[in-house]
Formats: sequence, structure tokens, C-alpha cells
Amino acid sequence: MTNIKVGVQLHPQATTVANLREAWKAADAQGVDSIWVWDHFYPLYGDPSAPHFEAYTLLAAMAADTTHAQLGALVTCNSYRNPQLLADMARTIDHISDGRFTLGIGSGWFERDYTEYGYEFGTAGQRLHKLRDDLPIIKDRIGKLTPPPAGKLPLLIGGSGEKVTLRLVAEHADGWNSFGPADHYAAKNAILDEWCDKLGRDPAEIERTIAIGPDDVDRWESFVEAGATHIIIMTGDPFALDAAARLQDAVRS
Repeated sequence: MTNIKVGVQLHPQATTVANLREAWKAADAQGVDSIWVWDHFYPLYGDPSAPHFEAYTLLAAMAADTTHAQLGALVTCNSYRNPQLLADMARTIDHISDGRFTLGIGSGWFERDYTEYGYEFGTAGQRLHKLRDDLPIIKDRIGKLTPPPAGKLPLLIGGSGEKVTLRLVAEHADGWNSFGPADHYAAKNAILDEWCDKLGRDPAEIERTIAIGPDDVDRWESFVEAGATHIIIMTGDPFALDAAARLQDAVRS
């Protein structure tokens, strides 16, 4: 199945910048299709006071350190940056990477980030509506920037809300990311297809990515059967690049 892509998400918590750089250089040399970080300010698991690093400054370094893989945040929290500034940041990193940046984005959910950094948390609905309002602004600003992006600068939306998020994917995105298990992913994938049909969008235009743990690699075929075309292994330090290598071998056999 040579058409199935393999990626890794490197968790920027409980680690060092040196270890992150070593990991993304190794992943790039290994030939993975994509490398991601997440966009948070504090650890999501384990020791809540463990070291943690910011996504977009890491992505700029990753863009300079790598030559092959697509890269981005899985996913950017829309609430943390002015949408026009975010568009410019994404375009600039796209140039550093020679056109390999993907703007992954979602509405945000981790309350500690908001409260400690002074952002208004609001409700899930309010955050979704802000994403809905900001997506056209981001796309418009990307279209105005000089110079334009170096590559395609695809837009990926993360989330699985059936009424708003998946509709936004059908309206705006080049890619969609969600999580397992496989039956859950398959159900959301079918709803995304329904939104594409309602809105006159070709569903084949939207890449389907799924984020899984290293222990789920042996079940990769079930995710493909559920509709995924790009499997991303989520890993903390020590980074499980061996799992990515096993998956690369499996999908190419």
C-alpha cells in the first residue's frame, strides 16, 4: 500500500530542544512523510510541571533542520494567535522549509493553556464559532502576502464534531485529522463525506489523517479500512521512531 503516508507527532513536553531536534532530524532521514508537534503551553500527561516548549518557534527550527517531510502543528490552537499573524507565521515557515508546511488548526480545548496565558476560554461552541469566523480571514491573508507561500501550504483541520467541525473541513480544508478507534474514525469519516456531498465538495480532495499511539501500529490496516490515508504516530521522549519504521515497512510491503 505505497499510497499510505506515515508521520510522527513529537510531543514537546518532558524533553529538551536538543532531543527534539535529534528526533526530527532522524525522522526526516528515515523518510517519514510528515513530522508534527502539538500546540500547547503545558504538558498534556504525566508531570504537569515538566519542561515544555512552544510550537511555532520549534516548527521554524524544524523547517530549517529538515529537507524531506511535510511539517506542522497537529494542531494549532486557533485562539492563541491573531488569525492574520498566524497566516504570516505559516507562510514564513513555509519559506524556511522550501514549501513543506501544513497549517493544521483546531478550535482549542486545553483549559490550562487559556487560564495561565490569559486567553478567554469560553465555551466549546464559542471557540468553534471563532474558528469558523477566522478561517476565511487566514485564507484571505495568505492570499495577500508578499511573497506568497513557497509551496501549496495546505490547510488541515483537526476535530470530529459532526455539526460544525466536519462542515468546516468540507468547506475549507485540504486535510482532516482525528483519532481512533477505527470504528469511531470510520463513522466520522462517513459524516465528512456527507458534508462534502451537501456542499458540492469532492471528498477525494481532503486527505484523511489519523493520530495513533505506538502500540496501535499493528492495527494499522483497520485504520486504513476506516478511511485513513495518512497515519501519524504520537510519541513522547524517548521518541518511538522504531514504531514509525515498522509502519513504513508494513505499508510498503
